[in-house]
Amino acid sequence: MSDLTLDPARINTSEGPVVIVAAGSEERERSSTGHRHARGQLMGSMRGLLSVGVEDGQWIVPAIHAVWLPPHHFHAVRSHGPFSGWSVYVAEPACADLPQRPCTLRTSGLLREAVLRAATWGLDPLDAQRERVAQLILDEIRYAPPAPFGLPLPRDPRLQRVARALIDDPADQRDLESWARAAAMSSRTLTRRFSAETGFGFVAWRQRARLMRALEMLAADKPVTMVAMDLGYASASAFIKLFAREFGATPAAYRRALPAS
Repeated sequence: MSDLTLDPARINTSEGPVVIVAAGSEERERSSTGHRHARGQLMGSMRGLLSVGVEDGQWIVPAIHAVWLPPHHFHAVRSHGPFSGWSVYVAEPACADLPQRPCTLRTSGLLREAVLRAATWGLDPLDAQRERVAQLILDEIRYAPPAPFGLPLPRDPRLQRVARALIDDPADQRDLESWARAAAMSSRTLTRRFSAETGFGFVAWRQRARLMRALEMLAADKPVTMVAMDLGYASASAFIKLFAREFGATPAAYRRALPAS
């Protein structure tokens, strides 16, 4: 379905097609309050970063990944900026041998194309050809190796304001003391709480937030030098070095491995 909004009754029953797909774009930020539904959900963004809240935290997920949520799992979603993406809703009986915990999956070109085709089907019963595509989508969820969520968000509302500001403008060069003043706490407290709530020190978290945005920009075919400059790195070589240390490949090699657009 081209409309991103589905009747809640459709995703709270296993009646109908084994997979129901919604896809589309919005020129404004997309968000949903916390909720759960009977169908499992695989969601992906073709443009932009997603914040996904689950019962044990909130996470930043880049566009090249998809998020799997088993049936009845609490979640809330927010895009950072305009949104273009899709969701696959899987009937609960078909989720029995799919991942039983929320996880992220690297989006393959095969999965993306199958999902976008299924988005044109509507809610009619599946014929034999469409059933094969639906089973392909389930296989991609079933066999893709789970990956850690991209980046945890802190729980403290003051730290969340800092984190979201950095996500929205990764090139912001304010130092630790300036961010601490913005959060109305000491730099030592900010550092300690950031580490306790995210598992990353503040500097490491900010660096990883920039790299999450870099993944999106590389997927959009932005030149490596432009990515480095737009994200506030001192030089392209500094960006390449940090990127390779984090992801085990240079930005150019990483981009070559992405699914074709």
